[in-house]
Amino acid sequence: MKKMKMRLTGFLAFALLSISILSYGVSGTAFAASDPNPALPISTDLDIVANGSTVKISGNVKDYDSSSGKGLTFIITSPDNNIVGIGQLTPKSDGSFTKNIISGGPLWKLNGDYTIEFHYGSDSSEVSVNYVGGEEVVSGQPEPTPKPKPEPKPEPKPKPEPEPEPEPEPEPEPEPEPTCGAGTELINGICQVIKTEEPDGGGCLIATAAYGTELAPQVQFLREIRDNTVMSTSSGIAFMSGFNQLYYSFSPTIADMERENPMFQEAVRAFITPMISTLSIMTLADNGSEVEVLGLGISVIALNLGMYIAAPALIGFKVRKHIKSRK
Repeated sequence: MKKMKMRLTGFLAFALLSISILSYGVSGTAFAASDPNPALPISTDLDIVANGSTVKISGNVKDYDSSSGKGLTFIITSPDNNIVGIGQLTPKSDGSFTKNIISGGPLWKLNGDYTIEFHYGSDSSEVSVNYVGGEEVVSGQPEPTPKPKPEPKPEPKPKPEPEPEPEPEPEPEPEPEPTCGAGTELINGICQVIKTEEPDGGGCLIATAAYGTELAPQVQFLREIRDNTVMSTSSGIAFMSGFNQLYYSFSPTIADMERENPMFQEAVRAFITPMISTLSIMTLADNGSEVEVLGLGISVIALNLGMYIAAPALIGFKVRKHIKSRK
């Protein structure tokens, strides 16, 4: 009987040891994370974000050549595989880079995992953050400073006899500060370019590369039409969501070609300038007016179709007819 109890005790100990080993293996598998791409490792400081939270993404490009002029392209995809943001950035000379993304906005409609994918040449990596929505969180507010306690008043000391006041030395006249131009600001006595953070909706990559800077008046005009007029209506938001799917499938490639080929950059600039001029019609619409934004938007599309497709086709037909009549 005693030997049977000892065998039963040993069997139970062996069973408990086996279960603990199996549970360790299962838990290790469940929480294991895939290794990042060694050529383009990236990471985030937050896994779960709310509306208005700032997500900091850090990474490094292995064997980065700063003289190539190439930049990183990032694409933000929603849980239903719609593009909600896209942009480009240039790494530092050592290949490291950081990007701050503010979650939320009119395009972040669903709660769930949003994927941020980075591309550099043939290398790509991606990270995901879980968006939980909610009321907008305003981060970075300074904490209220405590009011200083009043110090006890010192006892009055006997007044000393007044000494003769020395004559004040003339103060040197301050040097006038330099006047900075448009798009720059004065920092420590030096005019520096104002750095702007691109919104999550992305920017016009082709126009930015064509005019050389995001501070160009044409690029700022496109951004104002998109944010203040088109995105002020539900139909405009729906149009931009579909337009982004098509536009950002080819615009990063064309933008890289513009930066590498100055002749191609000039050709693109001459091509898109008339189209940007026609968009001034959209300024006639009242912000938030569905009827005016939709009507003027259709007019701009029809005008561009006539200018870029119908007019060249008609001219080609007339030239061909004239050549045939001379034969």
